[in-house]
Amino acid sequence: MRVLHGAVASGRLLLWAEDSELPARIPGRAPRSVVAHPFAVAADRLLAALPAGVEAEPAEQVLRLPSHPSAPVPSPELVRDPLTSGAAPRGAVRLREWRVPVLRCAPAALLDALAGGAPDVRLGASGHFLRSVAELAERLVSRGGVVPAVVVEGPRPQARWRPAPSGSESARVAALREAMPPVLRSADERAPAEVLREALEALVDDLARQRAAGVELGGSGGVGAWLRALTGAPEFDADPAEVAGLADSLAAWQAEAVRDGPVRTCFRLHPPDDGEQDWRVEFLLQAVGDPSVLVPAAQLWHEGPGVLRHWTDSPEEELLAGLGAAGEWFPAVDEALRAAHPTGALLDVEGAHEFLTLAPELDRAGFGVLLPSWWGRGPELGLKLTATSTGTAGTVAKESALGLGAIVDYRWDLALGDAELTSAELAELAEAKVPLVRLRGRWVRLDRDRLAAGLAFLERSRTGRMSAGEVLAHARLPEDGAPVPVSRVDARGWLGDLLSGEAEQRLEPVDPPPGFTGRLRPYQRRGLAWLAFLDRLGLGACLADDMGLGKTVQLLALAELTAGRGPTLLVCPMSVLGTWQREAERFTPGLAVHVHHGADRTGGEALADVAARHDLVLTTYPLALRDAEVLRGIDWDRVVLDEAQHIKNSSSRQARAVRALPARHRIALTGTPVENRLAELWSVVDFTNPGLLGPLATFRARFAVPIERDGDTGAAERLRRTTRPFVLRRTKTDPVIVDDLPDKVELQQLCNLTAEQASLYQAVVDDMLARIDDTEGMARRGLVLATMSKLKQVCNHPAQFLGDGSPLPGRSGKLARLEEILEAVLADGDKALCFTQFAGYGGMLVPHLSARFDTEVLFLHGGTPRRQRDAMVERFQSAGGPALFLLSLGAGGTGVTLTAANHVVHLDRWWNPAVEDQATDRAFRIGQRRDVQVRKLTCIGTLEERIDRMIEDKRALARLVVGAGENWLAELSTERLRELVALSGEAIGG
Repeated sequence: MRVLHGAVASGRLLLWAEDSELPARIPGRAPRSVVAHPFAVAADRLLAALPAGVEAEPAEQVLRLPSHPSAPVPSPELVRDPLTSGAAPRGAVRLREWRVPVLRCAPAALLDALAGGAPDVRLGASGHFLRSVAELAERLVSRGGVVPAVVVEGPRPQARWRPAPSGSESARVAALREAMPPVLRSADERAPAEVLREALEALVDDLARQRAAGVELGGSGGVGAWLRALTGAPEFDADPAEVAGLADSLAAWQAEAVRDGPVRTCFRLHPPDDGEQDWRVEFLLQAVGDPSVLVPAAQLWHEGPGVLRHWTDSPEEELLAGLGAAGEWFPAVDEALRAAHPTGALLDVEGAHEFLTLAPELDRAGFGVLLPSWWGRGPELGLKLTATSTGTAGTVAKESALGLGAIVDYRWDLALGDAELTSAELAELAEAKVPLVRLRGRWVRLDRDRLAAGLAFLERSRTGRMSAGEVLAHARLPEDGAPVPVSRVDARGWLGDLLSGEAEQRLEPVDPPPGFTGRLRPYQRRGLAWLAFLDRLGLGACLADDMGLGKTVQLLALAELTAGRGPTLLVCPMSVLGTWQREAERFTPGLAVHVHHGADRTGGEALADVAARHDLVLTTYPLALRDAEVLRGIDWDRVVLDEAQHIKNSSSRQARAVRALPARHRIALTGTPVENRLAELWSVVDFTNPGLLGPLATFRARFAVPIERDGDTGAAERLRRTTRPFVLRRTKTDPVIVDDLPDKVELQQLCNLTAEQASLYQAVVDDMLARIDDTEGMARRGLVLATMSKLKQVCNHPAQFLGDGSPLPGRSGKLARLEEILEAVLADGDKALCFTQFAGYGGMLVPHLSARFDTEVLFLHGGTPRRQRDAMVERFQSAGGPALFLLSLGAGGTGVTLTAANHVVHLDRWWNPAVEDQATDRAFRIGQRRDVQVRKLTCIGTLEERIDRMIEDKRALARLVVGAGENWLAELSTERLRELVALSGEAIGG
């Protein structure tokens, strides 16, 4: 693993990297001279790891870095194998000089390097910072926020492009200056402002030259040479006197155009108070570096600059200069300048609307603008639909009263946000001359064209009757280009329960059907009622309960409730296929279940006949794609997606294949409906209810971009309102859930072997069986125990068994399931303990999981010193400490309290239940305030599953009979051993 850093030196941008592999030997005492950085990556290796096409010049740079007496302090982002790292350097930390291989990059090449990536390279803090600076530079160049300049340094003058940030961009520059990582300045001791200015100017100049490449600028003399140098090589030749005059002219023009000094003129708009008519624009001075520092002009004239003394020596001149420049945009400011000491300007409602309209231009020009909070985010005019249906969701007497075809009464009204407008208010709004109107004691912005269209709509259709399906259609997204959108839909009866998103609470909990052998908790019975309710309506459902709240049993209860109506196809990851089969056998033994999987699976028309004879057909996502044509030809009553985040990429072939499956009813099960981007939610909801959120492009424009980029709470609320009837999300912290949950939930996670694992497993079994009959006594005992250990290593990962240092991804069913579990844990903001009896395997997992989730993973093993062990525990227990703790069972299974974790994962099975319980009790003990979920990873069709079944069948006896470890296995007969270790066909994933 390499961590990429950045630095700035003499106008050049530098890249360097640290490696996770420690050198063979670290000096035992402080070096007397500047020596090579022991962790730094060679320049040629770093260049090879960067994206193809990145041009950079290898060099060497002396950097001042935090160091122990014998070695540099590794960066926090650096991940190492804790078993092979050796002893960490010790001693006081102070700055020392080190020779570091670097790449000197042109700014554009730096952008490519930071935007790209490699599997074993990630950005350090300075790399992330430089990327933020690069993003600001791209924004400035894209919107034209740059000015040309001439630099008279060195033997020849140079033409340069310089940044010209607006008000909000100036604030961003100030924020970046405060957040600059010290390592960025490790090449010299300059101030952060100077280093940031140098980096930003270099990036802006290079990007602007790229955009202007090929543009021919004419002119004669020195000015012409300067213009041509703006799009070509920066140096040019001209008469020194002419260059000096050009530099003076450009500096004066830039000072007028950019206004990037320490303070700027600011305008704040005040609406009229009750009983008044005039609006007021107040003049202020604002500190660019700290926008919260505001001094009103009235205070400036009468009390002096006050706090602004820290920012400027001439605040009065700054204010007047800014007001004079602002007059170009807003003439009312010119009128105010007739006063000796201008403090503001009075406006009528038309003038206030003009100022509000011009505010973005003033901001781009570099002025501060403070507007009323309701501007730009106030309520909008729309149509309100009120529908009345008979009956309620929980007390339905007649089937005809439910369903999308049920007829309901409706009434249309116009509303401003949530406020329904009366006839008198509509008449008053229609007479208003400008879009700014005062309604019910507050000012609002009114779209007059929309008002006229809305009034015309009411004249055509005010009341009548429509189907429930039409009401739901109006409750969805407004049509593109609609003159008046439907802003709100209210309904009474069962339809109102559905639209309010409270159907799950208002529905009477449904008792599980007689064929269901489990016990549903109260919240699970409500979930079953909600699923059955949407099923009767023919509407899709997304059950997004938190991990561990029992989505599986709720779905199985629904399948039992609707058994005999037609086949249900359930698509799930390979890692949980066996779990579904066994849970169905356990909770719904009367359901006819067919597993569509394996090389000998039924295909063609025969599959349709098989499906018709079964209630539940189980298959995997890969097979749903591979057998898409056959599956599409079957008339499914219901299609269910488990771990529905597998279709989060809506354009993938897998997602398109499952969306094309025909079904009367669709259900998605997922604990993480959104992992990274809102487009993932669109993909899941579009599967359950096609078209509900409109086309993906429309969804991105209306929701994803405003919410993800701008934090638009209004768009977020509209999205919640749209999806709420069809998405049921309960978390472990919900008050209605907490009392229902047990203190500890134990889950067996069945995993499949990969083909490589199956091959290695069979080879180990064959070797043991070939030798077992020729051994006896202690030799036989040793052979059996060694084989058990080897088989468990194979089940964990081929790389652990082979010990060849080969890569981990894609080769183990257990590792794939572990990643799915930890992804959900981290998404929920929880913490997890992961136990393994193999310290070597833990050492392999630490760097892999750290890189996979871009987070620190603690590792406690037998070689961990006591002080380091105590420090790890203390960090993990702290609120902001690492979220993942990997422990070897021997070292961490006893003697530590780790109640910050509410998830425990046993990576490999220790076949003495007491040992596993003891390890679990590191989290499940006094001081634990949350429910603990325990997952035991077990490979299906292997000795792990069979021994687990033996323990579960005789658990009480096993606690007494099964000794520590696996010694009891050595006493089994050869035939019993053969049955125990035999590899089943279902073990292999496909």
